[in-house]
This record gives sequence, C-alpha cells and structure tokens, in this order.
Amino acid sequence: MKAGILLVEDDHFFAKVIKRHLEKEGYNVVHCLDGEEAWRTFQERAFDICLLDIIMPGRDGFALAKDIRSRDTNIPIIFTSSRYMEQDRLSGFQAGGDDYMVKPFNIEELQFRIDVFLKRSRLLQNRKIVVYQLGALEFNYTELKIFHQPTGHTINLPPKEAELLKFLCENPNRRLRRENILLSVWGSDDFFAGRTMDVYLTRLRKHFRLDPDVKLETFHGKGLRLVTDPKACMADA
Repeated sequence: MKAGILLVEDDHFFAKVIKRHLEKEGYNVVHCLDGEEAWRTFQERAFDICLLDIIMPGRDGFALAKDIRSRDTNIPIIFTSSRYMEQDRLSGFQAGGDDYMVKPFNIEELQFRIDVFLKRSRLLQNRKIVVYQLGALEFNYTELKIFHQPTGHTINLPPKEAELLKFLCENPNRRLRRENILLSVWGSDDFFAGRTMDVYLTRLRKHFRLDPDVKLETFHGKGLRLVTDPKACMADA
C-alpha cells in the first residue's frame, strides 16, 4: 500500500512540483491549500506523514501541527517553510514537529527524510511495547506517553522528545556528555540540534515536576544526568 502524505502548501506552483515528484516515487499525496482545509481532511482520512507550510491563510502551520498532535501523537510532521529564523524552527518543534526544512530545499533530501520517518513509523508499529518506570512516572516509549500513576495524568510526547527520554532512561544516573546525546538522538551535534535538545530538556524538566525524585542535573552546559532509581529504568519484555 502506498504511503499517504498530507501536503499543506498555499503556493500552487511549489506544491505542484513537490506533489508530482513524490507521486512519481510511489507516494499517495493529498494537497491542501490552507490549514482549515488540511485539518478537515486530516480528520476524514488516514495519513502516514504530514508536510506543513507555516504561513497560510486561516490556520497557520504551527496551530495545525498542535491540532494534529492532539489527535495523533505518532504521525511524523515535517515543516517546509521559507521562515529561517532560529525561533521559527524552535517554535516548530514546540508545536510538535519532528523536522524543519527551509525553502528552497533539495527535493531528493525531502524524500530521504520522508523515507527515514516512514521507516521509523513501521518499526514502532511492529515492535514490542517498551515501558520505563521513573519513580511515580511510567514512560511508555512505544505509545509516546508519560503516565503519572498517583493522579492518572497522561502527557503525550513528540517522537523526538520520546527518543531523547529513552536514551536518558537507558543511561540512568550516568553523567552524559552533550555531544554524545546529540549524536545518539539527532545524529549531529551542531548548534541547531543543540538548541532543539535544550527545548526538549526544558519540557522534560516540566514533566518531572510531577515526581521530585526524578531530576535532570546539568553540568555547566557540558553534560547532564537523569537522576532516578537505577532499577526503575527497565524495558518491558
């Protein structure tokens, strides 16, 4: 079955070029001109990945991403935008995006990134459930959720934030170097990857407030450590 792609782009010509190329490569592409149309379409049909522009009439890409995340925590979201400022990129990740490409970009690179995300999605669908216990917090990596057992509160995580937390859970109470975390989770230790990781670390610290026994310690910007019961970080077979 062809992978379904939701392409949200208000530039007719650019959307036509992207759609034609991806369909030639075997994808099933549905194009929407604005965020409102895209949100209605997303609720009516099943997709495997979303490509979202940011500046659009009605509902912008950030708002659309948040709505999509409220309905599906697993579907990959790639922003494709002419906005290149660092804050725009960070806002994209905060809205639930998994990747951010600045126009103009190489279409072959876009296809490569799509293939990587779709491969990861298939692995998530076919593997066993993996759960880590962090004090009173239960982190379900497979379902991308944190569950606070005393209150029943559930937190949905973007895929990349879940990958970061998984790496920390696999190395509890160990002092980890920033560059090693970045290379393991992002595959790069450049400035932008580092700023993106800082956004997710801030979010994780907020989640950990639910249990004061779970902490993230920072070492002068050079490394960090997840402090928790070492017996708690065990994958569920």
